[in-house]
Amino acid sequence: MKDIAQEFMEFTKYKYLGESEQLQGLPQPPAEAEYDLEKPKIGLPSPDSLPFGKIALIDALNKRRSLRNFSDIAMTMEELSFLLWCTQGVKKSKSGLQPVLRTVPSAGARHAFETYMLINNVEGLRPGLYRYLAFEHKLIMLDEDTGIAGRITACCLGQGMVGRCAAAFFWAAVAERMTWRYDTRGYRYLHLDAGHVCQNLYLAAESLDCGACAIGAYDDDELNSALGLDGERQFIIYSAVVGKR
Repeated sequence: MKDIAQEFMEFTKYKYLGESEQLQGLPQPPAEAEYDLEKPKIGLPSPDSLPFGKIALIDALNKRRSLRNFSDIAMTMEELSFLLWCTQGVKKSKSGLQPVLRTVPSAGARHAFETYMLINNVEGLRPGLYRYLAFEHKLIMLDEDTGIAGRITACCLGQGMVGRCAAAFFWAAVAERMTWRYDTRGYRYLHLDAGHVCQNLYLAAESLDCGACAIGAYDDDELNSALGLDGERQFIIYSAVVGKR
């Protein structure tokens, strides 16, 4: 008898797909999830003006290693801005609708991710939980409770690097953005896209003399709850920590 993983691979083959919402003529979902418009926005330095990040690709590839222990040196706002732009930055868009061109590839340019951040040690930012607004290249604070880092660390199965890093990235998938075009096969593409995003983080971090470590081990339900996600329409698909060497 096939297990659930084998069934997923089988029943997301093209021969089983239904008619997608796009083929049905239904409107596409928004390119950005809703957020509280009353929350103040925190501007980030423009990535175009940053004086760093220029390293030969071959050097970044050779240096790249997963780093789980970090120094106490704080990351700067400029460095955080650069990492956010490299992982989900918007290069071209039209009135907040798809297709959107970003700094990472995505199946059909659907770009189904939202970025949440646990900030522990970044100059100019209070520790807490944030969300990245990619279209404006800004942050909003979601939770500044002093216990948020501990709660999120516990959701990541107690991996201490979550609380020790300068910043932890949490990429949430908005499934309908992808399935609108690809029906249930879109769930495959969400996982592929997550790999593109995290690899960009690794290479961008190397160019800043920082290190990153991807995280796939977390309690899905607990982490989604801690980040305010419903776990169905929007859910965490990948995570990573980053900090100074």
